[in-house]
Amino acid sequence: MEDEQLKDAEEVLDQTEQPVEEPSPSAEELLALERDKFLRLFAEFENYKKRTIKERIELYKTANQEVMVSLLPVLDDFDRAQSEISKTEEKALLEGVTLIQNKLNDTLKSKGLVLVEVSVGDVFNADHHEAVTQIPAPSDDLKGKIIDVLEKGYALGDRVIRFPKVVIGE
Repeated sequence: MEDEQLKDAEEVLDQTEQPVEEPSPSAEELLALERDKFLRLFAEFENYKKRTIKERIELYKTANQEVMVSLLPVLDDFDRAQSEISKTEEKALLEGVTLIQNKLNDTLKSKGLVLVEVSVGDVFNADHHEAVTQIPAPSDDLKGKIIDVLEKGYALGDRVIRFPKVVIGE
């Protein structure tokens, strides 16, 4: 009797274990799914390409900026040397230093270095200038304006790498 009950139980199990058939997707649905996967993958790859190009450009600018910043003291030294040599009667020496300075300036300018133009009498702007000190203005019209430029400022492309250091009147 147990054998018969066992066989009946197995038959019931066999009947319930039959897989439920799901409707298979049509060819159009499969094509739409694959097209969607392809478009997403393609968009992701395009974004990757744009991101890597942008990172390379930023790396190039950053590397170039470091070199430019390290050369700024050399430009300052050339300015000081030229002003001191111009006080002497050594015209050949002044001409030689000026020639070397112009060559260095032209080379750096071709790489994107630009002098930030500042002159005495310009209105002080904290976004574009670095105030080193304030002194009493020699006249009322120079209050809040630049009285002296202590150090030139430079920009690399559209980014200022050193702000001009100025003295302003109070």
